Amino acid sequence: AEEEEVARARGAAKMGVLERIAEIEKEMARTQKNKATMSHLCRLKAQLAKLRSELLDPSKGASSGPGEGFEVSKTGSARIALIGFPSVGKSTLLSELTDTESEQAHFEFTTLTCIPGNIFYKGTKLQLLDLPGIIEGAAHGKGRGRQVIACAKSADLVLIVLDAAKEGVKNHREILERELELVGIRLNQQPANIYFKKKKDGGVKFNAGGFKLEAFGDDPEKTVKAILAEYKCHNAEILFREESTPDQLIDLVEGNRKYVKCLYVYNKADIVSLEDVDHLARMPHSVVISCNLQLGYDYLLERVWETLALVRCYTKKRGSPPDFEEPVVLTRDRHGCTVESLCHQVHRSLVDDFHFAYVWGASTKHNPQRVGLHHELEDEDVVQIVKKTNTQIKRDKNY
Repeated sequence: AEEEEVARARGAAKMGVLERIAEIEKEMARTQKNKATMSHLCRLKAQLAKLRSELLDPSKGASSGPGEGFEVSKTGSARIALIGFPSVGKSTLLSELTDTESEQAHFEFTTLTCIPGNIFYKGTKLQLLDLPGIIEGAAHGKGRGRQVIACAKSADLVLIVLDAAKEGVKNHREILERELELVGIRLNQQPANIYFKKKKDGGVKFNAGGFKLEAFGDDPEKTVKAILAEYKCHNAEILFREESTPDQLIDLVEGNRKYVKCLYVYNKADIVSLEDVDHLARMPHSVVISCNLQLGYDYLLERVWETLALVRCYTKKRGSPPDFEEPVVLTRDRHGCTVESLCHQVHRSLVDDFHFAYVWGASTKHNPQRVGLHHELEDEDVVQIVKKTNTQIKRDKNY
């Protein structure tokens, strides 16, 4: 009985938040957009972002239940998530590219849970997740939208699978982008270069950094302070290092945004005209394929590899040839591509005993080159790590 009451209370609170979101969206639609009203609109945007975060995050007082998402352990060098509307060919694509067979049918919602598979490409293993189809309103919990989106946040790359025949009529690309943006996923974007630090006192110290900040209206300082006031932040330092928008500032203050790389994969290219295929292929971050005729898979894998920007490094023991069987795979977005990152991946204690490294490959001026921990590695570099001698270790530890 108590659980039912708690669930009823949560449902009522959720409805209250949704109503307030609808009211703010109506007020924003009514308000004219000009420099005089920009401060008011930015304040409304901040209120909207707060309410959406409140809707997504569990209430602080509630008991911790099971986390959202599908229970799939992360394997391989990178995780790729397939997202799209029902019956666009996600399961077929997984079955074609991996060694896993996902159920396929001509009716919608064939896939009801997350099905993982592995792509073996250029000596690395990439995990591919076939997620259930999502529908409009997934950000507010329709269908299995919450679980799909939670899984997308853990991915290194999102493949949005679209139906090439329906895209011109139904605009599925825009709908999916909007749904992911509502839950704090930013596709193919980078965080704004803004320095922001909360303080205990002293008020808000604003520095435009020499930029006009036209998106903030006539008085950018007043607008920025209004946005921070919505988050009850009255003491802070803020410095703009590039032209930014109010939305980027709100994302920074919220602090829970996920920036994910994305490719748009247009399937069923065999049932549209060549002009449509050419138009779709020229759109940014887009790939056109046909699962029915098995066309475009090689180019898709090549684009996936380029977008992930993985760096393969081969280790070498002294007096032995390099080990080209199992590369150490590094990524710039997660832990960087330095010699130090490689050491951490091989063994966590290797950095403490590190003396120097010999590197052969594209990152060096001559082969081999003696380098330190902060040397940036390139794809297919060969690395030989030289550890400190016992005498050096004793000297460093003052034995």
